[in-house]
This record gives sequence, structure tokens and C-alpha cells, in this order.
Amino acid sequence: MAAPMLRALRQRSWGVFGAGNGFSGGAPRRDISFKLDERTSHSSLDLFKKDTGVIYRMIGIDPTKVPQNPERFRDWAVVLGDTAVSRGCHYWEVTVKRSQQFRIGVADLDISRDGCIGVDDRSWVFAYAHRHWSAMFANETTPISNIGNPERVGVLLDYDKNNLSLVDVSKLELIHIMPAEFLGPVVPAFALWDGELLTHSGLDVPEKLRGN
Repeated sequence: MAAPMLRALRQRSWGVFGAGNGFSGGAPRRDISFKLDERTSHSSLDLFKKDTGVIYRMIGIDPTKVPQNPERFRDWAVVLGDTAVSRGCHYWEVTVKRSQQFRIGVADLDISRDGCIGVDDRSWVFAYAHRHWSAMFANETTPISNIGNPERVGVLLDYDKNNLSLVDVSKLELIHIMPAEFLGPVVPAFALWDGELLTHSGLDVPEKLRGN
């Protein structure tokens, strides 16, 4: 677990959708808008398109030339979004370009910067590798069979119902629902080992997916 000082820093650094953050009663916001946070980005990842996309560089940047801070992932090619969620239902999409190995999902603000998303109990992700999808949590995988080679996929986060879903964007259908147990704010999370990913946020939850 992160030190109390680091935890406080992270909670101050991210915008958070949820109670106590300027939202009154009524329906929770459904239009999370985020960028990728360069402070968290591993040295092998470059951000582009105003920090909404990420590309993997095999050589990467010399780690000694990357600004050092406690938010940066040190050993794995991971980057986090800059906006956290603590309530409500939220939806975003990811365009996949020339990538055969990546992970998309959410992670706790205090996830260890020495590990990778999906290998601990602080992150929930959908992983694509060797032409196969799986849901990952605490290094346990559940195969997902009803989806092919990705071009664009959706992610539906229902914080209040404690689940994360992978969405078929072309049909606006849930492909797989992963149960979760969120204990605090979570942020969008991405890992990438080739190609590039482009995120699309600020989207309403599609009507067809509401109530699932």
C-alpha cells in the first residue's frame, strides 16, 4: 500500500467524479472526460493527440532522462487516465491500431507503480494477447470468446454496481461483465506492448447499455 503522503498527493492530483466533488443529488454524471496522465506514463510510452492516445516505442526514452516522480510506472508499460471515478456509470471507447498485446480497464489511485495492471487486486482489466481476449484480476484470467480482432472497443464502468464491462461498439452490446469490488476512486488504466491506442471519452452511456 502506498505511503499516506503519496496517497494524499494522488488524491489531490486527480479530478474525481463523485460525492463531495461539486455534484448534488440526482442522476450521477455519465460523461467522464479524461486525458492520459504523462506523470504516470512508463518511459517506453509516448502520448500524442493532446494526451488522448498512447504509442509504444520499443527503445523508449532513457529512464534517466524522464522526469522522476512517484506517480510514474517504473517496470511495466502502463499509463493511467487523469480523472478518477468514485460513483456513477461511465463509458469510453478505445481505438486499437497495429497492436497485438494490450490491456484496458481501471485501477485504484494507489496501485503500485512497480507492477502491471491486471496482476494485483487493485486493478480490473480486459487483456488482448495472441489474438485472444481475457478478463484479468489478481493475475487470474477468464477467457472471452465472443469477440474477434479489435479495431474499436468500449468500456462501461458501473461503479455503483461494482462491475466493469467490455462493449462491442458496432452492436452496442455487452461482451463480458467483470465483477469488481471498488474500495476507493479508480482511474482508466492502459498497458501497451506494441502499436498504439487512442481513447475517446466525454461520451454519454449509450441508451442501449443503461440499466445493464
